[in-house]
Amino acid sequence: MAQKTRSWKLYLNIFTIIALLVLIFALRHQIAQVLDNITRINYWALFLMLPLQALNYHAYANLYKSLLGLLEEKVEYKDMYKVQLELNFVNNVFPSGGVSGVSYFGLRMRDFGVRGGKATLTQVMKFGLVFLSFQIMLIFGLLCLVVVGQTSNLTIMVVTIIATLLAVSTVGASYIIGSRSRINAFFGWFTKVINRLIHVVRPHHPETINMERAKILFDELHENYAILKNRWRELKKPLLYALLANITEVLTIYVVYIAFGHYVNIGAVIIAYAVANFAGMISVLPGGVGIYEALMTAVLATAGIPAAVSIPVTVMYRVLNMLIQLPPGYYFYHKAIRPSTVPNE
Repeated sequence: MAQKTRSWKLYLNIFTIIALLVLIFALRHQIAQVLDNITRINYWALFLMLPLQALNYHAYANLYKSLLGLLEEKVEYKDMYKVQLELNFVNNVFPSGGVSGVSYFGLRMRDFGVRGGKATLTQVMKFGLVFLSFQIMLIFGLLCLVVVGQTSNLTIMVVTIIATLLAVSTVGASYIIGSRSRINAFFGWFTKVINRLIHVVRPHHPETINMERAKILFDELHENYAILKNRWRELKKPLLYALLANITEVLTIYVVYIAFGHYVNIGAVIIAYAVANFAGMISVLPGGVGIYEALMTAVLATAGIPAAVSIPVTVMYRVLNMLIQLPPGYYFYHKAIRPSTVPNE
């Protein structure tokens, strides 16, 4: 068993390195653009990206820690901070729209004795609270645009669609998880679909995801949701951490505009960030490369920010943000999965 685990982790390391190289190759033109603009920026303003990102990781680490605490699981802050760095790396490198991060989180939580149902529910609640807090920011962003007369019908439509999708997905997830029969019916169907898709690639493995084990996980998910539902008043603190995480990410983008000497309407940045991140969730490329930059530029243009301003700022933000996230993320990720950590049997 230990030998199989070592082989799996070795293959995962190799795949990780290949994915990282592909990501760098995909960003080669953007990296060249950043280098061309590197001499024309305010480095003191750009330096603010570091404390803002550190605060962002702090917010997510405490968000996870507080949600696990509500489920009566104790994970140290420093451990969750490391896991957050690892998640940033996994979500940026692997082309899965965040699914890799969800799976990886479940695997890492096993190291702290957290069962699969609680780990899955923690991720579901994390997404729900982040979505909920972002609706607050979207309203604020739209008001910022209205005040200076930079709103358009397209901008209002985009905000309405995103807010509706956030609300529907949050309510829908709560509705499904809230009933044992609904959660088993929905995720049972979903698991069968995934197994059929995998069966196309692996014809000798008709049930890659074991249905019995999956059902146990779904039951745990429902039971743990019932615990959180009875303690919903205690979700105030996690919600504030989710709001802080969103604020620090938007401010990280904004300081890059300041570094380029542009004090744009922050409402436009908030809405563009929301659109780009939603599109990145369905991108087949790591980190939503290409789609993210194009959509941010397009949305910012509808709010009156010309492409000549938004393109270099977006590219600079993306490249530098990855340079901040990927090295420490890969270090802790590699440390967590390296084969040498598996004890001999």
